[in-house]
Amino acid sequence: MAKQRRHFTPEEKYSILQEAEREGHTETCRKYNLASSVMAYWKKKYLSRGKEGLKASYHKIDPEVRKLEEENERLKRIIAKQAIELEFKTELLKKSDTHFQKGRK
Repeated sequence: MAKQRRHFTPEEKYSILQEAEREGHTETCRKYNLASSVMAYWKKKYLSRGKEGLKASYHKIDPEVRKLEEENERLKRIIAKQAIELEFKTELLKKSDTHFQKGRK
């Protein structure tokens, strides 16, 4: 069974950092079952950007937007394929038209 990843809100991260300052880094890590590297990372982010730095830095993409983007790409491929076919047929018609006119003379 896979271990579930925990998610902390920026407020929770901030309160854990404050608790680590009061009660000690190691004791707080044990209490919340956190690696000391995680605490150090949070502290670094907090010191550089304040509470804003404790927010998640990745951008979550809405599934609906992703679905629409995939459909858009699929439709673009269909249009490109149709454009190539149309160009091929036009060239074929030009060649057959010139061949037909040569045969009439």
